[in-house]
Amino acid sequence: MTDGSSLDRGSLDGPVLEMARSLLGARLTTVRADGTVTVRLTEVEAYGGAEDPGSHAYRGRTARNASMFGPPGHLYVYRHLGLHRCVNVVVGPAGTPAAVLLRAGEVVQGAEIAAARRSAEGVTRGPRDLARGPARLAVALGIEPGWDGLDLLDPAGRVRLALAEPHGGVDWTRGIVSDHDVVRDGAGTAPTHRSGPRVGVTGPGGRADRFPWRLWLADEPTVSAYRPAPARRTTAPRPPSGTAD
Repeated sequence: MTDGSSLDRGSLDGPVLEMARSLLGARLTTVRADGTVTVRLTEVEAYGGAEDPGSHAYRGRTARNASMFGPPGHLYVYRHLGLHRCVNVVVGPAGTPAAVLLRAGEVVQGAEIAAARRSAEGVTRGPRDLARGPARLAVALGIEPGWDGLDLLDPAGRVRLALAEPHGGVDWTRGIVSDHDVVRDGAGTAPTHRSGPRVGVTGPGGRADRFPWRLWLADEPTVSAYRPAPARRTTAPRPPSGTAD
């Protein structure tokens, strides 16, 4: 792989938040018959296992989430609401389900190919929006649901991952910063990343105080807009049969 640091299975077997931070700035490349596209990742979301009520693996292993339980460095691909493809990188030790949802990125190679794929499935407003949002990112890269489980470390594979070069002076193992804080590089110049609540997650997993697990590169125009999950509707319980209202 080029344009990134060396990557092996051990590069992705750490805690899910640490791994999510390490994926910011990484490059994901897909190789298909119609061409090669590379996206520089600018926004991600971390999802744990049994301790994370927002995760697909919260209630255990199923046929859908089986890839999350495998070794790190593989794809986890699923359809959201049966429609949109969502792409994740499996991280953490094998058997401990965790994955990082790839929410947005900048197309740095194959922009014309990505634009053609996007136009075939909907409206494309410009380069900023080619991979801005998880569904758009999947379409731009040409990733299909059948790619679930593919190995990102296979140098001859259809999809390949290259981590960004480490930022000088940044301690990626430090605690998550809030949406109002900024981590800066070793020279004290450009902002590195910010964090906040995950998009569209309801219930306890959507609590910003417990799970500020959406991470993004600061000042990046390709980062998607935050939208809170819609409030759940509640209905009054029906009276037992045979009783008066």
